[in-house]
Amino acid sequence: MHLDHMLEFNKNFVENKSYESYSTNTYPNKRMVVFTCMDSRLLELLPKALDFKNGDVKMVRNAGAIIRDPFDSAMKSLLVAIYKLQADEVVIIGHHDCGMSHVDTKELKNEMIERGINKESIDVLANGGVDFDKEFQGFETVEESVSQGVNLVRNHPLLPEEIKVHGLVIDPGSGKVDVVTRDERK
Repeated sequence: MHLDHMLEFNKNFVENKSYESYSTNTYPNKRMVVFTCMDSRLLELLPKALDFKNGDVKMVRNAGAIIRDPFDSAMKSLLVAIYKLQADEVVIIGHHDCGMSHVDTKELKNEMIERGINKESIDVLANGGVDFDKEFQGFETVEESVSQGVNLVRNHPLLPEEIKVHGLVIDPGSGKVDVVTRDERK
């Protein structure tokens, strides 16, 4: 079982004081918060490709690096990083070949039902005001998705004017990063 392996590894990690080389404080050294996708290919690649070390940035992740609601948990995390953790730059990083691109919500519902979720449970969401299709909708292009996220953050009513917000896209195969939008405000 994977959990047993992780727990055994952790026991040895702590006993051998392997954590000491990662010691840092809670404030990001580069005063930056990065919002990106949870894709497992980015776990080590993204920090290596952008020269982030432990303690350099606050990292927030979700499926697709998508921010659609100005008061969702991703936006809340960005605001906390800015107000409480001294971040003064936000970088939204999407990636090519993202699993959230072109999500077919009908297919997703069917997969849920096949895995034992009652159709009635899904219908209850709609009755509670949750639009399943909107919540799980992917995007056509990663650049468009990153731009939408950047615009939502830049125009957020609780974002201080001096906070810069940038948008990037990374290739999960090579680590090459392209700028979608760079905040040039002074």
